[in-house]
Amino acid sequence: MEPMSGQRTPLQALIEQTEFRGRRVLDVGCGEGRLARALAERGAIVTGVECGEEALAKARAYPPVGGERYLAGVGQALPLPEAAVDIVVFMNSLHHVPIQEMDQALTEAARVLVPGGLALVNEPLTDGSMFELSRLVEDETAERAAAYAALRRAVAATRFEELQEQTYGDTAVYADYDAFAGRMGLIEARRKAAVAAGEETLRARFAALGRPVADGMAFDLSMRLNVLRKPV
Repeated sequence: MEPMSGQRTPLQALIEQTEFRGRRVLDVGCGEGRLARALAERGAIVTGVECGEEALAKARAYPPVGGERYLAGVGQALPLPEAAVDIVVFMNSLHHVPIQEMDQALTEAARVLVPGGLALVNEPLTDGSMFELSRLVEDETAERAAAYAALRRAVAATRFEELQEQTYGDTAVYADYDAFAGRMGLIEARRKAAVAAGEETLRARFAALGRPVADGMAFDLSMRLNVLRKPV
């Protein structure tokens, strides 16, 4: 695995890999649409797919910046026809697919891509202060390992050709504990309940693990980006 030099945001890591302007992009597990809007600002034609009702409502509430649209759906059953997009992005979302359906999610990504299209799979690794904090809500060690195993199976089965695998450092910044709790609770309903149940411990660990910065509290994390191409 070849490490990227220095720190990057996930957006920077993506745009270093390919040109997005004029490309049809599918953002799987788009959440509130932050990445979709950022790519639309760079000229991409973006469709976001999200299964969380609250996150989907927030995404749709933002004024469009470049004609982006949002659909209800899941990665293992994408609501798009075959060969509909040029790029599929899983931004920290493949490990949220049920483990038994991760292979299907990657098969679906290949289905909706044009031949030669790219799948950019960005996943958080299990280290850093962000992981140490978030694992108190839900320890995703098994899910993240399963997502990587599914990716390796997809390459072995020749659904994709692997162009590159790299790691890089990132930083998550939250204005305060409530911003962190709200973000965690937005991902899944069970997380919202876990955050409420463990609030006292989480507040203490937020203060202990975080690094004070101008905008609030910063947490370090490591990322892995796999760049895959659908065979022509």
